[in-house]
Amino acid sequence: MNEKKGKRREWVKTAAIVFLSVLLVLTFFSNTIMNYSLPEVAVQYITSGTITAKVRGTGTVESGDLYEVKATESRKVQSVAVRVGDHVEIGDVICYLADEESEELKAAREALEPLYDSLEAAQQAYNAAVLTGDLSVAAMQGAGSAESAASYKNRLIAAQSVVESLEQQLKDTEPAYNEAKEAKEAADLALADVQNELNNLNTWIQYNQETVTSGNAGLAELNKQKNIVQQLYYDAQNTANRAAAELSKIETERGKIEAQLAVARADVTALAGEINTALRLSQLNDAVKDARAAIAKQEEKIAELEAKAVGATINAEIAGTIVSINVVAGGQTTSGGESTVAVIQPEGKGFTLSFSVTTEQAKRISVGDPAELVNSWWYSNVTATVASVKPDPSDPSRSKLVTCNLDGDLTAGQTLSLQIGQRSQNYDMIVPNSAIREDNNGKFILVVEPKSSPLGTRYYAVRYDIEVLASDDTQSAISGGLYGYESVITTSTKPVEAGQLVRLPD
Repeated sequence: MNEKKGKRREWVKTAAIVFLSVLLVLTFFSNTIMNYSLPEVAVQYITSGTITAKVRGTGTVESGDLYEVKATESRKVQSVAVRVGDHVEIGDVICYLADEESEELKAAREALEPLYDSLEAAQQAYNAAVLTGDLSVAAMQGAGSAESAASYKNRLIAAQSVVESLEQQLKDTEPAYNEAKEAKEAADLALADVQNELNNLNTWIQYNQETVTSGNAGLAELNKQKNIVQQLYYDAQNTANRAAAELSKIETERGKIEAQLAVARADVTALAGEINTALRLSQLNDAVKDARAAIAKQEEKIAELEAKAVGATINAEIAGTIVSINVVAGGQTTSGGESTVAVIQPEGKGFTLSFSVTTEQAKRISVGDPAELVNSWWYSNVTATVASVKPDPSDPSRSKLVTCNLDGDLTAGQTLSLQIGQRSQNYDMIVPNSAIREDNNGKFILVVEPKSSPLGTRYYAVRYDIEVLASDDTQSAISGGLYGYESVITTSTKPVEAGQLVRLPD
């Protein structure tokens, strides 16, 4: 019994020693064990230096001048003769149409009948105008002709010139006419004055003859004065007669001119009326011609549509590469230029590619700068040049849209990445591109910062938000709340989060 108790005590003692030994080992190596469970990170110091920045962007190749092949009729597609990427020449068949009358042909035939009605109405109006119009034969025969219009114009100008000439002649006689009227009035007044004086003398002479005896000296004097006044009367009468004759002569001349002027004005009025009637007849004649032309055009359209009803195709109108096809066998086209059958990239036309950059990056790009293709060995014959740098419609305050002109063996719809170089520039803080991380809050780096603890020095990953100023293929210049000598994490054996413990390589 005592022997069993002794063995139990020995076993408990041994277990206690083992437990304490293990606990001591675990305590001693706990720091080392924990370190090996942490992600191991590679770090690199922030440095200063030079970067030749390249702005990079990815976009879709677009044609500079795509050509759309349109359908002109609503027709069923029998089959498609080309595929996307095929090269076509002018006249090559893009698709075959089913043999059938199109809706456009039916509509064209229906539209022809009203045109015949219009022609009949125009012809009747013309015939009525000919029957009722007061026109010369020349006007009727020449209605609507340029030669007739010119002849009418010349005749009217000549008639108006005659009127203007006669009006000027009449105006030219006005000074002499007014002078003759004034002269006649003056002569008539002078004759009237002498007539009055002569009448007075005759009255005195008669009075003296009746009341005074013979030998009277006063009577003799009166007869002497009468003879003088009588001669003045004859002279005044001759002057008045000459003035009247001169005035009559001028009035006769003016009368002839006025008569000619009245005839000339009547000729102008009659000719103007004839011209107006002729113009009306010309308009009606033009209406007849237009109606006939409309019928001819519609009949031509019908003939073209009838010819296309059998064996019709839609052909390429330019040479180039098929970019897209918008019809399938059994499908339907629409008319009026609304249905695009296919899109062709014309031969010799360039391409464009656009991508968005930050406003800061855009400051380092100028129109005319050459651009390089990333993975350019796939596109050895492609060249690119910056064509424009404009505000990005999606974010005009913070982004710019860079558009490059491309040339070479390309196809619209390809996705390419471009990089635009810039001259070298010095920066205070440069880190490897592998150190830069990004999440929803923006770009950042993780810096290893040491902290002392009872078990030794611990290393933590601390986040610093940054802005990338420039980049090349391996490193980037940054700015942020840093001193410039920190150790940044470039790679790690496990994912690392901000605030997490990490370990450095041994």
